[in-house]
Amino acid sequence: MKPKTIKIVYWTFTILLSLGMLFSGVASLMFTEQGKEVMKHLGYPLYLNIILGIAKVIGVIAILQWKFKTIKEWAYAGFTIDFIGAFASYVFSGDGILMALPPVIFLAVMFTSYIFWKKFEKR
Repeated sequence: MKPKTIKIVYWTFTILLSLGMLFSGVASLMFTEQGKEVMKHLGYPLYLNIILGIAKVIGVIAILQWKFKTIKEWAYAGFTIDFIGAFASYVFSGDGILMALPPVIFLAVMFTSYIFWKKFEKR
């Protein structure tokens, strides 16, 4: 694969991931009614929204920076845990597979970003 193609794919998926996580993080910090209802439905305390919101915003910053590679790796790991946890939470709360599907889609977007970051880095 050409270096330019790798760069385009990397940035496309990284921007999609970053926008999704930034939107989710800010929405969590705003304590929207929809966010509160989701947390109640899943059986989590509402203050978890603050923790997750801050973590997601910091994770986006970590993924977009290039200086600290280990921190970037940890951000990808954190998002992986978040997506798997969200998927499991929806499944265990009795929601159907359609409700549990969005975290899996974002997991695929994140892994694509990660794989192409590693390819981009090797050049």
